[in-house]
Amino acid sequence: MHVPDGFINAPVSAVAGVVAAGAVAVSLKGARRELDERTAPLAGLVAAFIFAVQMLNFPVAAGTSGHLLGGALAAILVGPYTGVLCISVVLLMQGILFADGGLTALGVNVLDMGITTTVVAYALFRGLVGVLPRTRRSMTAASFVAALVSVPAAACVFTLLYWIGGTTDIPIGKVFTAMVGVHVLIGIGEAVITALTVGAVLAVRPDLVHGAKGLAAPLKLRVDGELVDAPAPVREPAPAAHRPTRGLWVTGLVTALVLAGFVSFYASANPDGLEKVAADKGIDKEAKEHAAADSPLADYGVKDVSNARLSGGLAGIIGVGATLVAGSGAFYVVSRRRRTQGEADTRTDEKV
Repeated sequence: MHVPDGFINAPVSAVAGVVAAGAVAVSLKGARRELDERTAPLAGLVAAFIFAVQMLNFPVAAGTSGHLLGGALAAILVGPYTGVLCISVVLLMQGILFADGGLTALGVNVLDMGITTTVVAYALFRGLVGVLPRTRRSMTAASFVAALVSVPAAACVFTLLYWIGGTTDIPIGKVFTAMVGVHVLIGIGEAVITALTVGAVLAVRPDLVHGAKGLAAPLKLRVDGELVDAPAPVREPAPAAHRPTRGLWVTGLVTALVLAGFVSFYASANPDGLEKVAADKGIDKEAKEHAAADSPLADYGVKDVSNARLSGGLAGIIGVGATLVAGSGAFYVVSRRRRTQGEADTRTDEKV
């Protein structure tokens, strides 16, 4: 659903950019409460993983494909504020390096694909886990529903932006029907990918899933015919930095590299939902060439590498690496600011 330059006029794109910048600023502040020295590298990995999976377009209807948006997955794994930052990093890398998503439309894409999907998905996820039994299966099911709804929600936001500032005169009802219809189908694919990923992490490291924090139901014992809370087990103090995350990080990185470097070659070549609707309804009449169209990595290929499989694979690996470095660096700085602020507060309390 990457919106290119020319779909939305300059004033609306500028307003969307201001709103997106404000949301990112709020997310930077909020992410300080979600990130620490243990979770910051994992947040960078989540961004790289989402970049990789977004390369895997899957067929959803005749002549149409879809791909992961990732807002639900990021929000549930690392938190809503950090989730917005993850998607923003991915969109920035895609726009600058791969000419995917217009540069003047970056604010539109962050607002649509990043903020909308993350906020809608996480709010729905928290609502569902609040009423469902507190089990791993319930949280996986909640992630499925949240991801499914987040995609047509993003389609609705695009339709609203197009209604306000579209550069072509197309009946908004037709745009809405086409966008929501195809993105409900894409949402099913998003939901499957999100649920499988969240379920896999919950199975091995539930302590690292932000959305699962504080959701463990107390153990019950039957005493004299009544259920009572069991006493909390006595545990040895955990080693520094709690349980190590190196194994999960390496596994996630290898998976992302394999997906982007090898599996992406087999992705559907059909246009995605927005591209298909734009072509069918005439939304793309005023589309402009991307400012980075001459990038050596434009269109997810390495310039001057003639072998399509090798070119796409190298581009995917480079993208995963660039996203990992950019995301991990940003999240490390955010987590450092949290620790610095905490140390300053401690020194102030000691003086008092």
